[in-house]
Amino acid sequence: MKKQNRKNFLLAGLSLTAVATFFKWGRQPQPEKKNTRKFLTQDGKLVEIDVNKLPTTKQVASKEDMQNWIKK
Repeated sequence: MKKQNRKNFLLAGLSLTAVATFFKWGRQPQPEKKNTRKFLTQDGKLVEIDVNKLPTTKQVASKEDMQNWIKK
């Protein structure tokens, strides 16, 4: 009867070790999500800018600015 208890003890210890190893190495690190916005530059290129670097005050573009913003 002692051998059966020792066998169960070793089997339980081995299975707990396997489960702990799976949870330790099973997870992949999540990539850090960057908070960016996409903008179109004057020369027609699409760029991404961090939200932290954008100005907090808003400026309204005039009608002339909208018509003449592209430089050829």
